[in-house]
Amino acid sequence: MQSQDGDGIEAYLTRAGSGGASSRQVAAGVTSAFQGIDRELAPIIGKRGVAALYRRTVHDASGTYPWLAVTKEIPTAMDMTALEAALVAQTVADAADAGTLLLRSFHKLLTTLVGPSMAERLLRPVWATFLSGPSAKDNM
Repeated sequence: MQSQDGDGIEAYLTRAGSGGASSRQVAAGVTSAFQGIDRELAPIIGKRGVAALYRRTVHDASGTYPWLAVTKEIPTAMDMTALEAALVAQTVADAADAGTLLLRSFHKLLTTLVGPSMAERLLRPVWATFLSGPSAKDNM
């Protein structure tokens, strides 16, 4: 994710939190972005590969937000129900901050593995939808 996309995600989630959105709406936006990531990456690295990257991202983010901690099981798919429940239980600000950290961390991990150019190409449709698509606007 180029810095403008990272800044856009942070600004989008911060705006949602300060604009009267609920933590449920923030959670829906974040989970929608991860579902888009899954759709884009699963055909390339498989559901288990996406789940492994997601699990690592959540593990890393749980150092900052311990309430994100997941089980030690190796997932076969991303658990959006658990993520949504964890985000909904937080304040809007904490949900937005954690969502930003998760999305940025996922992108950073993917960039480390495949390089910045490939990561950008793979995730461009996700960020475009998340930052300006109709489903993102409807959720916030």
